[in-house]
Amino acid sequence: QLQLVESGGGLVQPGGSLNLSCAASGFSLDSGAIGWFRQAPGKEREGVSCISTSDGTTYYSDSVKGRCAISRDNAKNTVYLQMNSLKPEDTAVYYCAADLATPLCYYGMPYWGKGTLVTVSS
Repeated sequence: QLQLVESGGGLVQPGGSLNLSCAASGFSLDSGAIGWFRQAPGKEREGVSCISTSDGTTYYSDSVKGRCAISRDNAKNTVYLQMNSLKPEDTAVYYCAADLATPLCYYGMPYWGKGTLVTVSS
């Protein structure tokens, strides 16, 4: 059964860091793409970052560029999102999503995790 499970969220103070994980099971991360999206209360879902699992090409939204790094460990079938210099506006539920064939991220990706909550507050 194909499954994505996010972890690593939590409460962090402004300026702090978190490392989110997206563990995949039922398929291997050797083609396609994994994306990180977030949705804050009362707001639309927003694309955050994307990585092609075949060649490692990455993408970052302007809102996180320079503060986040996406990486993959194909041996562990896991994608990570290292988030630094966190701001209160980064507060949201973070989701990972996968496409097994297309090396691009988009809102209609076929496989989604259930999300992990990130709260940035003092």
